[in-house]
Amino acid sequence: MKIKSKSNKVNKAWLNDHLNDPYVKLAQREGYRARAAYKLKEIDEALGLIRPGQIVVDLGSAPGAWSQYVRRTLSPGGAAVGALDGTIVALDILPMEPVEGVCFLQGDFREDEVLARLHEQLGARRVDVVVSDMAPNLSGVASSDAARMAHLVELAVAFAQAHLQPEGALVAKVFHGSGYSQLVKLFKDTFRVAKPIKPKASRARSAETFLVGMGLKFPVP
Repeated sequence: MKIKSKSNKVNKAWLNDHLNDPYVKLAQREGYRARAAYKLKEIDEALGLIRPGQIVVDLGSAPGAWSQYVRRTLSPGGAAVGALDGTIVALDILPMEPVEGVCFLQGDFREDEVLARLHEQLGARRVDVVVSDMAPNLSGVASSDAARMAHLVELAVAFAQAHLQPEGALVAKVFHGSGYSQLVKLFKDTFRVAKPIKPKASRARSAETFLVGMGLKFPVP
């Protein structure tokens, strides 16, 4: 006799929700690699962060949906291929299939070698927008997961401080739970404007939300 485990029921429920998710279907129709593209799209359309001619860095970029959205936003007519008005650099410790016009650097951006490759791409130019969809592999232990997520957000903020131009912006995924208020404070201490946003494309039951910081309070000379 088979006994259905709770995990099997959860996995089946997740798969059913995923297959019937309107954003999953929309991503398939529009050629995005993941529904996550619509989270960044909603944030960008609300705040007007990403514009042609800009330099955008995508942290934790794999599988590439956010880079795809940025690429289309910097392209005439929103094209997925062809002309590109701007520069996109994507970084991740995981491999990522190429996105036309996007420079992908695989590695940890805390390492000198990876930063050197990034600086080769940027030259002396500062970045207009940093987007970070970084998240840890979840253990299921809430306090541990929250601490690891907070660390990644802190790394994204430090990266933004080092590379953004004074009026630049950072979009970072965070978890709404333990440590969230400290991350909001970090954004308020770092940026002149700090906004929390929960896009409709982010599942309601998910602890995921996003913080947006605009205009560095203390830009690097």
